[in-house]
Amino acid sequence: MNSPELKQLLHGQDFEASPLAGLAGVPLSLEPVDRKAFVSDQEVRWCPGCGDYAILAAFQSLMPDLGIKRENTVIISGIGCSSRFPYYVDSYGMHSIHGRAPAIATGVATARPDLGVWVVTGDGDALSIGGNHLIHALRRNVNLTIMVFNNRIYGLTKGQYSPTSEPGKVTKSTPLGSVDQPFNPVALALGAEASFVARTIDSDRAHLTKVLRAAANHRGAKFIEIYQNCPIFNDGAFDALKGPGADEAIIHLEHGEPIVFGQQGHLCVVRDANTGGLSVAERAHVDESDIVVHDAHRPDASLAFALSRLTDSGVLHRSPIGIFRDVERPAYDDLVREQVQLEVTQRDPNLGLAELIAGNDTWIVD
Repeated sequence: MNSPELKQLLHGQDFEASPLAGLAGVPLSLEPVDRKAFVSDQEVRWCPGCGDYAILAAFQSLMPDLGIKRENTVIISGIGCSSRFPYYVDSYGMHSIHGRAPAIATGVATARPDLGVWVVTGDGDALSIGGNHLIHALRRNVNLTIMVFNNRIYGLTKGQYSPTSEPGKVTKSTPLGSVDQPFNPVALALGAEASFVARTIDSDRAHLTKVLRAAANHRGAKFIEIYQNCPIFNDGAFDALKGPGADEAIIHLEHGEPIVFGQQGHLCVVRDANTGGLSVAERAHVDESDIVVHDAHRPDASLAFALSRLTDSGVLHRSPIGIFRDVERPAYDDLVREQVQLEVTQRDPNLGLAELIAGNDTWIVD
């Protein structure tokens, strides 16, 4: 992706000298902006206590700090409570159709390399009807930041179980308890080869902001699962990760650091000799050299995937939080633009529309 044509197309100037390159190619505002610049005039209509408020506040505070222009910010959403997000941010955006936000956002990102394109979706919208669109956007490495608000329930339609609800979940659509095995969204994104995969929590403003900032500086497909409490239909789903015992439940991931957690760091993650995977152990019972050191930049996703499997599949009691994977590979939309630009420069300017449509292959039919 170092051709002069593409650099000119992306930035209109030398790529290495561009102050924009560090922010994934999105133009910065020439004038200082504050949080109010990203607050729309629409009344925010979520239930009292909804975790969406915290995510919106973190996003609106982060954007001016990044210096990204409002005019170069686009938010595409699907259907669900989370998908009201574009109404509340004073930028460009679209409240699109159920599950198709990644497909629409792919078109926007491919057409306009100067835009920061964000996809806001929920666990039902993204992982049920939208599952196919999601995995292919990640596989292609489209330059999108996909935020999945995971409350483990369908909130907008009043409390049916979702693809992330735990087995046995009693809801209006599963009165005898769900018999489904839920998705692990992080594991799914890693399996689709997303180049940036992270998980954070709505109530941890500092961590949420840190993850969003890292995603904004990455060029390629960014997948962020946000544990988000629904106080009406699934209240308390993440209490283990928010209450007094959170130190014992949250496995903090920091690139280059040994994975140690718990009160006074008495727990750690080690390789399990019996299963070949990872497991949690008492730090006092293992050699320090056996503790896994997190490597978010590792080219293959095997370590990140093993870490994702430490998430409880039932009622959450323990979960890794942080950036699982952050690697560089060519972005789909950059590759498409490079193809188009090279074709334009090499094409015979004298060709008419009929010749272009007909192409080079002809058949003679007797």
